[in-house]
Amino acid sequence: MPTELPYAAEAETSLGYEELQVLRTQYYKEIEQGHVTTQSKFNYGWGLVKSNAAELQTEGVKLLQEIYSASPAHRRECTYYIAVGYYKLKNYAYAKKFNDLLLSVEPENMQAQSLRSLIDQAVQRDGYIGMGLIAGAAAVTGLIITGLVKRSRR
Repeated sequence: MPTELPYAAEAETSLGYEELQVLRTQYYKEIEQGHVTTQSKFNYGWGLVKSNAAELQTEGVKLLQEIYSASPAHRRECTYYIAVGYYKLKNYAYAKKFNDLLLSVEPENMQAQSLRSLIDQAVQRDGYIGMGLIAGAAAVTGLIITGLVKRSRR
């Protein structure tokens, strides 16, 4: 879904395989050495969130939430990318929660404002799809009931 919001590009673009591999290699190298820096963990979590695979995005959100809990100095960046991760996973309630948390501290943050617009559009779009599915199911149910009633009258 292309967007006209320049700051929302972060939520709409993915990281290439080679780029993600560089971040992964650094992260696991540090694990093997017995000490992972917050920056390497953040970079890898960021890269995972930017991937196209839901399981990788989920892992990225998890890593970023670990940093968010353990390192107050990195909360701002983590909050935004956690929101982006949840948005990409279509978990709009959590995306909105984390994005609103950032906006409560930085109401003029253009990235967060732009992401809020994307989240709102997605919620609205999914709402319309849900209403369409419900209407379709109701129509099918009505046809089945009509058919059963006609059949029972014979």
